[in-house]
Amino acid sequence: MFEATLKGQVALVTGGSRGIGRATVLALAQAGADVVLSYSSQADTRAGHPGIADATADEARALGVRALTLEADVADPASAQVMIDSTVEGLGRLDIVVNNAGIARDNLAIRMTNAEWDLVIAIDLSAAFHVCRAALKPMLRQRSGRLINVSSIAGIMGNPGQANYSAAKAGLIGLTKTLAREVGSRGITVNAVAPGFIETDMTAALGDKVLNSALGAIPLGRAGKAEDVAAAIRFLALPEAGYITGCVLQIDGGMGA
Repeated sequence: MFEATLKGQVALVTGGSRGIGRATVLALAQAGADVVLSYSSQADTRAGHPGIADATADEARALGVRALTLEADVADPASAQVMIDSTVEGLGRLDIVVNNAGIARDNLAIRMTNAEWDLVIAIDLSAAFHVCRAALKPMLRQRSGRLINVSSIAGIMGNPGQANYSAAKAGLIGLTKTLAREVGSRGITVNAVAPGFIETDMTAALGDKVLNSALGAIPLGRAGKAEDVAAAIRFLALPEAGYITGCVLQIDGGMGA
């Protein structure tokens, strides 16, 4: 159904080596898009997955597309322009950007340190703004493009112990809606997805008590998979989604219903 639908297009996925990012890279590659995935070697090593970025790129190439890896510290504002320039130089153009890179540093607000707040805001919100701003330059010239931001149900509902994460993800929704209004006349759509409880490295570190509590709040009665989110992102990148912009698509099993 999706074979070669995005053939000839180029996608950049930040945080593309693991979890939702990896699934997104492969979903877009399955649809025919050439892909660039940015990653943090330090984060991958800490998570026990050294070298996974290259493995993900190899999986994408096996689907018949071009794939590049790009190590980047998204907390550094200068990295955004480097990622965009490297994508255009390496693969010739830029059509789709998925801002997926993110971290969590959970703590109750009264105990949250300045460093915990600042780092999550820098990576989960500010980095997406910097990437969008840099990506808009080539997209405005070609009068087409898709910006897709990975927010969270926490940015819609809030979540105890995640004041920094929830604020950043809510900020992504505001950024998405504003950019949609600013660049829609140039043929560029800007949307967000808001995953709920998804099986990733981040959720695997939670204890049984937290896991059971989370599952009890999901009408479908199960956690989502990274592929569930990737499918939604791929849909927003497809030609069929060309009249959708400023949208926040919840992939949460009904958690936010």
